[in-house]
Amino acid sequence: MSDVSDNPLLKGLPLLGDLPDLDGASVLVRVDFNVPLKACAGEASTVTDDFRIRAALPTLNYLLERGASVTACTHLGRPDGAPDTRWDLGPVRDELSRLAPQVELLENLRFDPGEESNDPTFVDKLVNGHDAYVNDAFGVSHRSHASVVGPPSRLPSAAGFLLQREIEVLGGLLGQPARPFIAVVGGAKVGDKLGVLRALSDRVDLLIVGGGMSYTFLAAAGHDVGDSLVDEERIGDCAELLASGRPILLPTDIVTLEPGADFGCDCSGGEVRITGTDIPTGWQGLDMGPQTVEAFAAQIGAAATVLWNGPMGVFEDARFNAGTAGIARAAADSPGFTIVGGGDSVAAVYEAGLADRIDFISTGGGASLELLELGDLPGLSALRGAVNAPSEAGRGVGSHSRR
Repeated sequence: MSDVSDNPLLKGLPLLGDLPDLDGASVLVRVDFNVPLKACAGEASTVTDDFRIRAALPTLNYLLERGASVTACTHLGRPDGAPDTRWDLGPVRDELSRLAPQVELLENLRFDPGEESNDPTFVDKLVNGHDAYVNDAFGVSHRSHASVVGPPSRLPSAAGFLLQREIEVLGGLLGQPARPFIAVVGGAKVGDKLGVLRALSDRVDLLIVGGGMSYTFLAAAGHDVGDSLVDEERIGDCAELLASGRPILLPTDIVTLEPGADFGCDCSGGEVRITGTDIPTGWQGLDMGPQTVEAFAAQIGAAATVLWNGPMGVFEDARFNAGTAGIARAAADSPGFTIVGGGDSVAAVYEAGLADRIDFISTGGGASLELLELGDLPGLSALRGAVNAPSEAGRGVGSHSRR
């Protein structure tokens, strides 16, 4: 990775060491505890993966150890601005009380419509009684929501350790990352990632495109893709990107499913066939083939910096998970600095038991992509506007890094 001194996003960003004396202070911490829940018949819901809660513990413990009282706030699910029992924070609160019993947790922020609308009245309600604010929720820092952008205008504020580390790593990609720098981008909808694909194509030495979006690129390159997922409105954009002269690598063999057959986690019927980049009429491309996996893995193995976001196929179906699993293994084996972001990609490395061999696993999917596309996030900009934000000359970058 590049040195953090090259990171423009850390300049002027208040860190935990920039907060006033915390002894006796009340601190509001925006965390991202949007964790998966499971409810069995007749039993209360439970947290099935507490990774995001544990990831916030260094920041919460830092504040507690310095004498602060800590109140955390988070969203959970999409309750649409009103209380919804499906997204009650009871199970999350129970898990937090086990890991950090001194930390209070407010109710689901999105139960109030003022959260997503950034209502100043709701911001006032959140900050009332608090002396400082910490944003440790990178995964929502691309949202101009009340709990993200409101408090820094009212309280001394700082980025928590988790947010800081995300910025150190991902922001480093905007500076001078070690090269060759390769980005592997997958997922279903090319329209959702076209902006970041353009931005990355200007920064990387090689852009690898896989997943459902690759079929729109293959169609743009003149291939017949059968009944595969294609965004007809984006074919022209993909053709323009391919014609730009930027180095872009696409699949060369495809794992396809016969017409009319179903796919998904509980499906097994239908003939599966490996084809080239021209897919027979009616057949669907659902994963990349072994030649493509080998070619992509070779490029990843030769890279000094690797960013991976998005699955390479319908990986929840065992017949179409070889591509995603292959990229996970290649990233784990890579001697370069590896970064994995996005829920499905992160799930894949954990499912394969490879998470401890990835250099950095990002807690933000959409946030990480928006950061790379636009070069900043609303949550970071808000922190730089806090009253205690340091001047660029007043603090060396990284002087308050976690010890």
